Amino acid sequence: MVLVPPSLPRALSAVAAAGLLVAVSGCAQQLSVENADVPAWQATALPSAGGTVAEDSGKILNAQPVVRNRDVPAGTYTLTLACEGGGKAFLAVTSGGREVVDLGAACYGTRESVKVTLAESGPLEISASSVDAPVLFAYQLVESG
Repeated sequence: MVLVPPSLPRALSAVAAAGLLVAVSGCAQQLSVENADVPAWQATALPSAGGTVAEDSGKILNAQPVVRNRDVPAGTYTLTLACEGGGKAFLAVTSGGREVVDLGAACYGTRESVKVTLAESGPLEISASSVDAPVLFAYQLVESG
């Protein structure tokens, strides 16, 4: 006959309850892209920087790209992309029908940056996209001096 100490079932119940609590809280903390406060997220993910000539943020809820047009002076810049929600997001930047840069970032709270040199002032088309929608995105084009 095996004797089980009376405290063992209570200890096992406590361990099981703690495990369940950790599992549930892990799920509850995941970002809901659809209900996210984009300005609040952007403030922490990609805060405003001095010398910014173009920036935007938003939600990509399906496979449709979010396209913006900005007039930008000639110069050297740093383009930074941040995203959240899982998968990857991409920025395609074109000027006069030519691709200037194509940048991708993993959507797990990381940022990716690339140097961009614009020989001429003019309009840029900046297209944010993701095949892993829904995701949040934010980008900045900042003077590099």
